[in-house]
Amino acid sequence: MGKYLYQAKNLAGAYKSGVLDASNEQEARLRLKSMKLEPIKLVSAGGGSSGMGEFELFKATKITAKELQVFTRQLATLINAGITVVDSLKILIDGTRPGVLKDALTKIKADIETGKRFSTALASHPKIFDRLYCNLVEAGEEAGIIDQILNRLSIYIEKNQKIKSQVKGAMVMPIVIILFAALVIVGILLFVIPKLREVFEAGGQKLPALTQMVINLSDSLFANWYIYIAVCVGGPVAFFQYIKTEEGKKIFDHYVVHVPMFGSLVLRSSVARLTRTLSTLLSSGVGLIDAIDIAARTSGNYAIEEALLRTKAQVLQGKPFAVPLAKEKLIPEMVTQMIGIGEQSGSVDQMLGKIADFYEDEVENAVKGLTSMIEPVMMIFLGGAIAILVVAMYLPVFSLGDVVGN
Repeated sequence: MGKYLYQAKNLAGAYKSGVLDASNEQEARLRLKSMKLEPIKLVSAGGGSSGMGEFELFKATKITAKELQVFTRQLATLINAGITVVDSLKILIDGTRPGVLKDALTKIKADIETGKRFSTALASHPKIFDRLYCNLVEAGEEAGIIDQILNRLSIYIEKNQKIKSQVKGAMVMPIVIILFAALVIVGILLFVIPKLREVFEAGGQKLPALTQMVINLSDSLFANWYIYIAVCVGGPVAFFQYIKTEEGKKIFDHYVVHVPMFGSLVLRSSVARLTRTLSTLLSSGVGLIDAIDIAARTSGNYAIEEALLRTKAQVLQGKPFAVPLAKEKLIPEMVTQMIGIGEQSGSVDQMLGKIADFYEDEVENAVKGLTSMIEPVMMIFLGGAIAILVVAMYLPVFSLGDVVGN
């Protein structure tokens, strides 16, 4: 008797998953039918528990920002309609596909039923609900406005994801063009240069320095191709593994904001996220000190985080928020001026919201400008590299023509 891991759908259309004992797959399917379940996926797990690792392939390993945004908006709508948090979660659990989110919601619902607060239950799943999310829900519980807080969170997640997509989109095009250029150049070095080399060697003449350099590069590529592949593949892999470490992330975050063209885009994106987070927190009733601390920890950039934590230390000493923030070189002057005006008028959250709107538009415009500028620059680079190879190959032809003429 073996074990089978299954995913199935009941008569109501809800998804079910689990483990059952059966002699073979056909028997497992018959047992599911007798349970009034329509099998979707069925995997043999043998007689032990090792098959669970394979079954996990059926489940999503993480939740996307879009899924979190949709869940948050739906929960806000249900609570606003007068439905309790527990009943709202039950409705959403029934309508959610099996996966990380459904498992987390099921545990959260069980925790609430045992007497835990909603925000405390959410905090038990930090990979899905970050510190910002949990703190805002807690503020909503205290003020009795969870539905409003969830609506704000939904808008925040949507805007934050839009900024991330725009920044990633701006970086995709140059990477694609560079890869294409590399493939074209490698193709010329591997398939075109060797043919021309045979012609040059038959002529027996001394080759120009540029031509000889290109031929040597072609020979090196043939002889040491495995080294080039190791460097081209291993280099980026090692780099991305390094920036995943805390030390690597800190160094990268401090460096990337100063990179020409891209640094300005990353900085604007970080400022937009920072101000949107602070605006959402302050308008939800979170205190300034806690708001600065949460915004720092969720900024996504160590350089910005350190600037905010330095500012927080000064605010704790009684200084206005805008004063120490103005000393931070990474924070634009306009941001600190508007925050200062907001502090004087008692509308810091509204000012931060306006700053966020402005910088979100700036990011969008910067992405468009950067994309339109990068394309011709990369095409010039690609054309220039190919032109050098062509000139290198034609120089001996010109020299041969002079010899024949003489």
